Amino acid sequence: MKHKTIVLLVVMWSCFLMGNTAIAGRAAVPGSYTTDICIYGGTAAGVIAAYTAARCGNTVLLIEPGNWIGGLTTGGLGQTDAGTKDAITGFSRQFYQRVAKKYQQSGEQWTFEPRVASAVMNDFLAEGKITVFMQTQLSELTKKGALIVEARFSRQGQNKEVIVRSKQFIDCTYEGDLMAKAGVSYFIGREDNKVYGETLNGFQLPEYHKQSGYHQFPDGVSPYKIPGDPQSGLLWGISGNQAVPAGTGDKKVQAYNFRICLTDSAANRIPITRPADYDSSRYELLVRLLEAQPEMRSVNNYFIWSKMPNRKTDVNNRGGFSTDMIGMNQGWAEAGYAERAAMIREGIAYTKGLLYFMSADKRVPDTLRNFIRNWGYPKDEYKEFDHFTPQLYVREARRMIGAYVMTEHNCTGEVTVADGIGLASYGMDSHNCDRIAVNGMVKNEGNVEVHVKQPYPIAYRSITPKAAECTNLLVPVCLSSSHIAYGSIRMEPVFMVLGQSAAMAASMAIRMKKTVQEIDVQGLQQWLREDPFLEKAKK
Repeated sequence: MKHKTIVLLVVMWSCFLMGNTAIAGRAAVPGSYTTDICIYGGTAAGVIAAYTAARCGNTVLLIEPGNWIGGLTTGGLGQTDAGTKDAITGFSRQFYQRVAKKYQQSGEQWTFEPRVASAVMNDFLAEGKITVFMQTQLSELTKKGALIVEARFSRQGQNKEVIVRSKQFIDCTYEGDLMAKAGVSYFIGREDNKVYGETLNGFQLPEYHKQSGYHQFPDGVSPYKIPGDPQSGLLWGISGNQAVPAGTGDKKVQAYNFRICLTDSAANRIPITRPADYDSSRYELLVRLLEAQPEMRSVNNYFIWSKMPNRKTDVNNRGGFSTDMIGMNQGWAEAGYAERAAMIREGIAYTKGLLYFMSADKRVPDTLRNFIRNWGYPKDEYKEFDHFTPQLYVREARRMIGAYVMTEHNCTGEVTVADGIGLASYGMDSHNCDRIAVNGMVKNEGNVEVHVKQPYPIAYRSITPKAAECTNLLVPVCLSSSHIAYGSIRMEPVFMVLGQSAAMAASMAIRMKKTVQEIDVQGLQQWLREDPFLEKAKK
């Protein structure tokens, strides 16, 4: 490489065990590092950004605060939310092509097992010879004016520090942790519709089984411990919040869950058993939902049960009560790493308890119990994590308020930007944000599902902070967007596209000795069009 070498105390060009797989890259140890591009967050976007940066001839550090590489892409989301597949370009598209090759198929494969996705992410790290830190968490940033000059990280469970001086930083975390430390403006929650002249933001109370209401309770389901008696208190999972006018802004965040990988292969199946901390009262609302809709007895009325290769699943939320732990994630974005770890444990307990409840509780109809009994946790997935994904589906956390804010108007095509560096095409999709009592009935609040007619460009300015706040940081995941527009943009293929675009932009900034706000965006667009796999950069 033509740039200054990274000072390494130890460099091992081999595989090392930590997290989801043997991470193929350069194993790193605590110390001081000088690099061209530092990427925080080992999500799919982070891996693609790191690989892209290396292909462009930069020295690169990839720092993951947790113990998992690949984010949701390797963490169970095998049923790809692709929207218009032709809008997926560059190394993002190549990821799905590489998945297909693992299955000895041609073209792209959009459904896959977690272990296969992990193997592909490993290949990117190995080919890019990426230096990777795991369980290394940001503790402090030093800035000179609007320029980040140094980042300090602590190793989880160790009294050791990693100090990084980098020309450019890219925040690829789902939470925007580095962005926040850098003093960049951001928002958490749902803007009032009046803020950007939108129609789908803020408080939303969809009607049962009408548009956006397929994750709603029917009328008549009591929210109280003793049905019909408010004095008995609310059931578990219902907040004390009140209904407000549609479109009213707040700080609520859409629900998280786990994308669950199960198998019905007897040879590969670990039975679903009663968790040690099981509490059946958590699922009382589900009992009432089952009673309220007696005609709905298919597993797909209560889960999105998507089949994956080799007799596995990607199970997602569906209906009034499912895998989404509504309301339990409201403090996630600003929580410390220890607090988030506790929330993950709580989420796993809820989810494993839900699966056990559905397979064992006699109040669940036989058709559902008998179906789920045939499934279990795969022996060949998540071996270091008791065969259950450690990756929480963080659908939304902080969102930057950057040089340009993407809104509903971009999604509908009413407004089109000229500085697009990737396309989004998925519908405007928000999961429920709250579960409340309305007129003596339980209701979920916040779900929105509105189709997007055609792919639309995502502005380069939306991954760029305001110049007065930071000049050497790009944010391709927690980008500058309203809540409802983020619901369309926030898909894993799009994050990978934006991760690549951010890394190429950072490379241009280094080469031209400019801030990220000053680069030639038209030149970046041309580069993305003409060399999406960086074949010329390789030469």
